[in-house]
Amino acid sequence: MKTTLIAILTSLTLLLIATASHANELETAPNWNLETQADQPISLAQFQGKPVILHFWATWCPYCKKLQPKLVEMQKKYAQDGVVIVAISFNEDEGAMPQDMLNARGHAFMTAINGDNVATQYGVKGTPTTFYINKAGQVVFKSTSSNINDPRIELAVKEIIK
Repeated sequence: MKTTLIAILTSLTLLLIATASHANELETAPNWNLETQADQPISLAQFQGKPVILHFWATWCPYCKKLQPKLVEMQKKYAQDGVVIVAISFNEDEGAMPQDMLNARGHAFMTAINGDNVATQYGVKGTPTTFYINKAGQVVFKSTSSNINDPRIELAVKEIIK
């Protein structure tokens, strides 16, 4: 009985250590290749070595519309550090024009279209979902919130520029 208990405790301790060390490892953002509304190729590889705010969104999403000005604010605030916003539009209605929608909102960042497969690749369940990717291509933070007052937004940007 005592030997079994020790074996169980040892196994649990090893499992906790393995889990804790894995939690400290950052996941590398998967590369993707899509096109813009203007049929121009766009990929994550184009932004290699730059801190990236990768924003999954849809034109019909009111929460995306709420969050996007905050993302632009962070991009402008940390522009000297090379922060870029790259958006991926997915789950769109027929005939949607995502880049036109962003331009009408006064946003200059680029969006890829038809990103459903990439959303699946990243495990995105809904909009908005935003990934903060550091210069080494590692995902530092993932958010599904549209709360523009969330202090984690700026903390994540500060982390990706390190």
